[in-house]
Amino acid sequence: MNPQPLILRVAIEAPLADSFDYLPSLDPPPLPWQPGLRLLVPFGRGERVGVLLALTDHTSHPLDRLKRVVRVLDPEPLFAAADLKLLTWAATYYQQPIGAALFAALPARLRDPEPLTPDTLPGLHATAAGHALALDTLSRAPKQRALLAALQAAPEGMTLAALTAQLGELGGAVRALRTKGLIAETRLAAAVDPSEHQPPATGPTLHAEQQAAVSAIAANLDAFGVFLLDGVTGSGKTEVYIRLIEQVIAQGRQALVIVPEIGLTPQLRARFRTRVSGPIAVLHSALNTRERERNWLRAARGEAHLILGTRSAVLAPIPRLGLIMVDEEHDDSLKQQDGLRYSGRDLAIRRAQLVGCPVVLGSATPALETLRNAQLGRYQWLRLTERAGGAQPPQISLLDIRNQPLRAGLSPVLREHMQAELRAGHQILLFLNRRGYAPVLTCHACGWVGECPHCDARLTLHLSERRLWCHHCGWSCRQPERCPACQDEDVRMLGRGTERLEDELIALFPETRIARLDRDSTRRQGALGRVLDAVHTGETQILLGTQMLAKGHDFPNVTLVGILELDHTLYASDFRAAERTAQLIIQVAGRAGRAEHRGRVVLQTRHPEHPLLQSLLHAGYTGFAEAALRERAEAELPPYSHLALARAEAPDPAQALDFLRQARACGEALAGEIPAEIISGIQLLGPIPAPMERRAGRYRAQLLIQCAERPRLQRFLAHWLRAVRTLPRRNGLRWSLDVDPRDLL
Repeated sequence: MNPQPLILRVAIEAPLADSFDYLPSLDPPPLPWQPGLRLLVPFGRGERVGVLLALTDHTSHPLDRLKRVVRVLDPEPLFAAADLKLLTWAATYYQQPIGAALFAALPARLRDPEPLTPDTLPGLHATAAGHALALDTLSRAPKQRALLAALQAAPEGMTLAALTAQLGELGGAVRALRTKGLIAETRLAAAVDPSEHQPPATGPTLHAEQQAAVSAIAANLDAFGVFLLDGVTGSGKTEVYIRLIEQVIAQGRQALVIVPEIGLTPQLRARFRTRVSGPIAVLHSALNTRERERNWLRAARGEAHLILGTRSAVLAPIPRLGLIMVDEEHDDSLKQQDGLRYSGRDLAIRRAQLVGCPVVLGSATPALETLRNAQLGRYQWLRLTERAGGAQPPQISLLDIRNQPLRAGLSPVLREHMQAELRAGHQILLFLNRRGYAPVLTCHACGWVGECPHCDARLTLHLSERRLWCHHCGWSCRQPERCPACQDEDVRMLGRGTERLEDELIALFPETRIARLDRDSTRRQGALGRVLDAVHTGETQILLGTQMLAKGHDFPNVTLVGILELDHTLYASDFRAAERTAQLIIQVAGRAGRAEHRGRVVLQTRHPEHPLLQSLLHAGYTGFAEAALRERAEAELPPYSHLALARAEAPDPAQALDFLRQARACGEALAGEIPAEIISGIQLLGPIPAPMERRAGRYRAQLLIQCAERPRLQRFLAHWLRAVRTLPRRNGLRWSLDVDPRDLL
């Protein structure tokens, strides 16, 4: 009798829900076949990278039709059994192909048949000509001279990171010396960071609420549990994280900290570095390809004690995971909006459950879904109601600017407050959630308005670049000197963005150092750090910016916060708009008065009587959240129901809507095909055009699926998707499904 053949079940990055079966390669691998290995396999007319999911002895395909694995790519599995279990669950829950989940977890280079990167870092070394050159010949180029001197003193070269830390920004000097043939690129062995082995500094004394939170979580480090750390801004949530990380590392385990924005990682890493012993791996999309892969491997091999990253870090293999913390857990940036559309927060909870460790959700403004789970006792609710160090909460006031003369968008009262704080030597933060110079460019003669030719959106003027930009699709054009419609010269800028506000403030406060913090001003590498350093050293007195300012930053000397032009968010159509606005106001307000001086927050508005503003003013975020949850319950909206959003887009608006009408018909037809307990309670709403119907030249439509019970919605989606995937599609149509959508636009 012939022995049963060994079948390898492999996941491939392809828009198909199933895995694929292969026979082993004729050449045996250097180690036994194990799930988690990367393989090179034949696929279609070419070859692709796959990940081995399982070994089996049966297949639904004829054996003579199965192809053989070409070769094994790695000496050991990149994913352990626990990692594969998490990613398989994510694919099932978010109704995505298993390959999409696995390859979302891999660094970009490892999605191709590339070998693992040696543990090296990019660097520079002086060439023979560079070593022979007298430094005096570069006396008129001090940056080049300093760089070459450093490399002449290091015969084997220096890493770019070490050179930048020693000499600052070097882009121009590197290019110049490389052009002259005096230096060349190299790769150097990754030296151990000396700070990884320095004794950690002693932290501040915890106040009573911090100590209670640490004790409650530390008592459950060996078991799964979800803890909501609900702390007002400045209450010391990060110090709670650090104390818990210290205990987890002392037990020989790893900790994972997830933040919503890349901009939060530098200051957090710097703080962790002084307090936490051992290697720290940082994971986010702004790292270069090799650096991200290197950090990913340090986490996967258990070398990094602490992993700090944005949402994708939750997918990385961490073999000794003992604690997960999700900072700013309410933030929409934790939801991936394409590919595997997962929630970093929700996946962190599931991962902690599978591993059997605690997960801490930290926020000053918890999401309503999180608060509801805490009310029901699913999460242990830990409150920090006091600011650390005895700092007082800021005083928030609404300033009615109707009929007020504004300069630079500032009312006379706010300008007086600013002058008083500047005289006292304090710092000021101005929040304007709109980048660019002006959101509208219009012709006063004929009424022409600059609009994107590809989106249902107006173009934003970026005056420093003399260009009009679409912030939705990225299309741009030169700023017209005359009206494109009537050729009149009276073309005017309406509205205000951060770029314009900066220019106006410079004219209004000519003796004051002003800095802008938005996506445009921090585009260059290191720019964000330089702006934040200038604020912390007191060099900058007025800091203005977008919502990048709202999250996690600690500005001890900021005593006044002005919130400008937020009224448009009060009447947005999305049912989450009120929640987002309340969170934004509280988060921005929390930047004020975090040291010994009490802060003041001035919110300029033309609608001071609006219920949301009044609720925040008199009852705080807690009072607002209670009222908002009552409204959600009456409307049967999340967290009192669960949603999935099917989106379709096509070059023709009728095409997208027609596809979703057919998809809805598939759902309605299931009434006679699947058990009644699955279809009962399912609501199909739509399809309708998306709120911004045309984007990047394509027309978008959406179909909302709603159900009061999450398991029932999941079972329905599984049946429904099998039918929808069989629908005929014309060329150019794309569609997707978003489970637990955060953005309905």
